Amino acid sequence: MKHTLSSKPDGAAVNRRKRIDPSVWFFLILISFTAAAAVCPVSVWSLLWQAIKARLFLSGMLLLFCLTALSLIWKKFQRIDERIFELFNFQGQRPRWLDRLMLAFTQLGNGLFAAAAALIFYLLGRRLLGYELILGNLALWLVVELIKMAVGRSRPYQTIQKIRIVGVREKGASFPSGHTSQAFFMAALLSHYFNLGTGQVRLLYLAALCVGMTRMYVGMHYPRDVLGGAVLGTCWGLLGITVNQYILSQPFSALWKIFGQSL
Repeated sequence: MKHTLSSKPDGAAVNRRKRIDPSVWFFLILISFTAAAAVCPVSVWSLLWQAIKARLFLSGMLLLFCLTALSLIWKKFQRIDERIFELFNFQGQRPRWLDRLMLAFTQLGNGLFAAAAALIFYLLGRRLLGYELILGNLALWLVVELIKMAVGRSRPYQTIQKIRIVGVREKGASFPSGHTSQAFFMAALLSHYFNLGTGQVRLLYLAALCVGMTRMYVGMHYPRDVLGGAVLGTCWGLLGITVNQYILSQPFSALWKIFGQSL
């Protein structure tokens, strides 16, 4: 178990966050939407609106993710982020057994856990679920890393003094939380695949939420990183469910039977 305190914020990281004024981002987004509205024909917008209505919940989750990412450019939200983060990370005394428990629980969002779960389902005869878990998590990891590169948000230990780090000091950007996104992706996919009841679904999402909370406890993510990861993971799970429905429908079902039996 490793506990470290970070006393110096990363100056380069702080300057990177302040490099672009929020008003610049606002006008760039406004101009982009205006240009898209002017160029695209009415028929395209009509089809887009029909698609949004057909996937209303998924569209709402994507909008929430975009708003969460956009909120990162305002300092006021950053102060709120830091206050909530401090409550989870270093307010009060933390016994060693709790540190170990949180460090163990956060591994539910680790890629190795997803790979192990996929292998277990495959060996139990749930081949499609095994494939969806491993391929879905690999694709989600790629999306998360691309978003992290685009947003470039500093991790808490780079900006907050006297932070508690439980375990390994992870590198890379902070938004969104990869562990949280994986946990919510698996919760969404498993709850649909096994057609679970309301209570069981709540337990799955509660476990995913606990993974997000541990990311703040161990000092690796802010609350909005966790929120972004939760929304992104849920969206990815819903997309996986849609792909699952297409695979099991005609004419893909016959192809899947041949493919599944040959592996």
